[in-house]
Amino acid sequence: MTAKQIRAFLAVAQSLSFAQAGERLHLSQSALSLTIKALEESLGGRLFSRTTRQVSLTPEGEALLPLARRLLVDWDNAEDHLRQRFSLQQGRVTLAAMPSFACNLLPPILKTFHSAHPRLNVTINDVINEQVIEMVRDRKVELGIAFEPQPASQLTFTALYTDRFVAVVAADSPLAQCDSIDWPMLLQAPFITLQRPSTVRILLEEHLAACDLKLSVAVESHQLATVGRLVANGLGVSAMPALCVQQMRELGAHCMTLSHPTVERPIGILTKPDHELSAAAQALFDTLVSAPLFSAGRL
Repeated sequence: MTAKQIRAFLAVAQSLSFAQAGERLHLSQSALSLTIKALEESLGGRLFSRTTRQVSLTPEGEALLPLARRLLVDWDNAEDHLRQRFSLQQGRVTLAAMPSFACNLLPPILKTFHSAHPRLNVTINDVINEQVIEMVRDRKVELGIAFEPQPASQLTFTALYTDRFVAVVAADSPLAQCDSIDWPMLLQAPFITLQRPSTVRILLEEHLAACDLKLSVAVESHQLATVGRLVANGLGVSAMPALCVQQMRELGAHCMTLSHPTVERPIGILTKPDHELSAAAQALFDTLVSAPLFSAGRL
């Protein structure tokens, strides 16, 4: 059965007149008759008894009537639901993002997104970089925000900006009096950082090893907030992506430019290349790409 056939059946069943049903549906009586005939043939029997004077439902037609009404309501609801999704009046976006990004940069972007699309809902999974990649690859989320992955990830990466690592020290540390600091000087103090397999930790170790510098870790933690609080209390120093600067300051730590070597890496949106985004996810993707925060291309 098609929606057109069901509508034709209901129109005739309600009026018991092919002429009136044809006017209601803007169909000629011959076209309406052909539609009903096709429906009857597909079902295997007559739905209407027709004489020159009247039209009535057969027992099978009577049985079909309540079913047809429910089918048409479900059909109309499905059409309405999809129209709302395509017109961004309804829908949900699933997003995975590194906690540092989700906490520090995502809120103002989502504010802009919800101002433009107040009826769209967003589910945020704030997980470590490796889990962001895994969730996008396994299609558990439509969008991911992470550091640029290795080519072997087989995901599409759309760069938002390049994040440069900064030094994080206690506000009352003598180092806080400097405008900038280099790695050899920073590493003279006890170093506090995230535990493996954090991408931040791995990035630091790889860049420093390339410059014959060793990262000797005094304290390590799974949480950025814990690292920041430990540094703020004078237990050591750290290095964090620049997107964490505001968070580190709120925890009482001081951030400054860090160089020799400069550690940086692009951050962007991950999508699965063979998966078309929903209308809601595409809207969030476009909001992220056009965010003024990333217009300079670097934090």
